[in-house]
Amino acid sequence: MAEGAAVSSEPIPVSVVVLCRNEAANLPRCLAAARACRETIVVDDGSDDGSPAVAAAAGARVAAHPMESFAAQRNWAMAAAGLRCDWALHLDADEALTPEALAEIRARLPALTPDRVGFLARRVMLDGRWLRRSADYPVFVARLVHRAGPRFAMRGHGETVEAPPESAVYFQEPMLHFPFSRGWDDWRARHRRYAAAEAARLASCGAGAPWRDALSPDPARRRRAWRALSYRLPGRPLLRFLYGYVFRAGFLDGRPGFRFCRAMAWYEALIDAELRRRKRETPCA
Repeated sequence: MAEGAAVSSEPIPVSVVVLCRNEAANLPRCLAAARACRETIVVDDGSDDGSPAVAAAAGARVAAHPMESFAAQRNWAMAAAGLRCDWALHLDADEALTPEALAEIRARLPALTPDRVGFLARRVMLDGRWLRRSADYPVFVARLVHRAGPRFAMRGHGETVEAPPESAVYFQEPMLHFPFSRGWDDWRARHRRYAAAEAARLASCGAGAPWRDALSPDPARRRRAWRALSYRLPGRPLLRFLYGYVFRAGFLDGRPGFRFCRAMAWYEALIDAELRRRKRETPCA
């Protein structure tokens, strides 16, 4: 945005959809950062920590729905949560938009057609510090989707959008991500579940080696390809640590960078252990 340009006081015509389960500690930051948008809907999966009341107090509308998966929950919100806007901006409760990201969304939204999918990068935060190097920034995630456009699908523990690569629109301004905001015990518990989901996908023979995608100009597709190819390498946990801490110069992120790289190596070791167990039980045909 040019210096001195007028900032519109009109709400940004998007419905912000926030997935929630026991996120009372994260919701105030997430919802406050989205106030410039026309509406915010918190899709709550049976929270028992007062999250619905926190969301309502912040001006959000609460829709209760049991969560089957990230993709199913986002798709349900698109179809059944009564969104007022054609465009939905999907967030997790531990994410927060920045004013710069909101300004870019406002500026670019009018030119987007319903088949396009907006991807935003996330700045991973730990101990108040942006992990610029160790967290492999920028990692883009699909977040802005039209109600008449593509839908989400699960891939391992995370979700992607079922759309051709040419539909992707990459935003320059990132949002913030606070994955450790509920403490290390919570992070480890979540990543045990994520490791099991990722290993289940791999053990079902669903991870090929798309060599041509490794050089794709599409960053999300390129990252998925290299991730798939990494499973062919021995010693992946150590390689993951060296990649983030040495090759990506994560040591410049200080102690938070070291802790993050060590945690991600632990996560890769979990995947490998679960994958070995599942492959013994259900070998590929």
